[in-house]
Amino acid sequence: MYTEPISYPKPRQKKAPEYRGPISLFALQSIFSSCGDFETRRLDFGLEGRLSVSACWLDGLVSSREAAEEILRPVTDRLRAAGTAEEADAVARILSGGVYRGSVHRRSDMDLLVADLCHGHLALVFDGSAVALSFEVRASEVRPVGEPTLEKSLKGGKDAFTETLRVNTALVRRRIASPRLKLVESRVGRRSNTGVSVLFMEGLVSPDTLRTLAARLDRLDVDALLSLGTLEEYVVDAPLSPLPQLLHTERPDRFAMYLMEGRVGLLVDGLPVGLVLPVTLAAFMRVTDDAGSHFLVGTALRLMRYLALGLALLLPAFYVAVATYHQEMIPTRLLLSIIQAEQDLPFSTALEVLGMLGAFCLVQEAGLRLPNPVGDTVSIIGALIVGQAAVEAKIVSPIAIIVVAFSAIACYALPSQDLAAALRLARLLLLLGAIFAGLYGLALVLALLLLHLASLDSFGVNYSAPMSDGLKGNLRRLLLMPPKPADKFRDPHLDTPDRRRQG
Repeated sequence: MYTEPISYPKPRQKKAPEYRGPISLFALQSIFSSCGDFETRRLDFGLEGRLSVSACWLDGLVSSREAAEEILRPVTDRLRAAGTAEEADAVARILSGGVYRGSVHRRSDMDLLVADLCHGHLALVFDGSAVALSFEVRASEVRPVGEPTLEKSLKGGKDAFTETLRVNTALVRRRIASPRLKLVESRVGRRSNTGVSVLFMEGLVSPDTLRTLAARLDRLDVDALLSLGTLEEYVVDAPLSPLPQLLHTERPDRFAMYLMEGRVGLLVDGLPVGLVLPVTLAAFMRVTDDAGSHFLVGTALRLMRYLALGLALLLPAFYVAVATYHQEMIPTRLLLSIIQAEQDLPFSTALEVLGMLGAFCLVQEAGLRLPNPVGDTVSIIGALIVGQAAVEAKIVSPIAIIVVAFSAIACYALPSQDLAAALRLARLLLLLGAIFAGLYGLALVLALLLLHLASLDSFGVNYSAPMSDGLKGNLRRLLLMPPKPADKFRDPHLDTPDRRRQG
């Protein structure tokens, strides 16, 4: 049974009107002067010659076939326009079904009309009444829905977000077929006028989270919203922190799962990625395909990811600290092996590890920026050849390469590469602490990182939850995946009005 809906805040548009004055064809031609794709066509309403109307659109954004068949042809139909001599009558006839389009907007504000034209609308302009009728006839020549490239899907959906906002919202609607899935639209960017959609489940999301997000979107005053970084740095709680505070996903099924948990989603027109908030560190360690696995398998995989997190962050710094300052902690046979490998090398252990980490980052960056076939070859062959040549030339020791390689592979095992990038920076800080003060420096830097982690909030939710809530069983909730019938409640940290997810 539906309850009384909550009045959620909607982001307001605070920008002043850029285009003023009454609507007319001459005014539009002045605004779009030197725009080679701006098209106009003068039509006689019903071909009777008593009333003229101007059709305006931007070529390439509008489907020519749909515009001709569903708008221009009905407007010039004699039977539909018989006896119409006044513009007010023509506008009334069109609004009451004179054309075949389902969506029509009456515009008397030039700013709104210009925005419609820039977003794939065709406008019928009535100069005498200073009124325009706007029809959405966007061209369908967009990238089709394909498979996700960054987030591999084993048991989930094989579709991914595209650069078209309405296609992305439809992909989410197909998974959550409920009127309680709310979609609040706004425009961001004084000059780009980029569409942003806020998606949430009514009755599940915390109203405080929505109010905070609406206020921050309200304060976002930029020329253009063309990248995720522009949006992220303006809405997160701590923009100076390198830790990711918005979860990025290109999979609609994962996006829908987070909405059903009581989180808020953001979709931006032109960007094939969905953003989710609020987030915690535990959210970045989860994989969508875990929901399709047995709870014991999912638990084992989750434990493996947290082990990879520890190896990626601590292994190089721990090795340098022990090998440089605390050799008594190393077993005798292993110590003799390390001494034998290091005795002919010109560099210290710290410089070896720093150099190998830098070389690995360079190879990784080259593999990402080059075309796919060349990039894969450079990543694999480059790492093998450089590593083997460095060992044979007695520049670095084999154990240093093993330590760096294990740490790098552990980074790739993490579900979120945004988190992995932040860990690489934290790994460097830990390594510098280990170089200067051994395990004491490592412990000091690690304590500072944990303090920073505990001080972060994401829209009212502590970033380190559930470890920071002081409740019983927090370690169990963090590391263990319960059986599906036993997982009856949503995350308590999200403060959802309805905590129960199943009976």
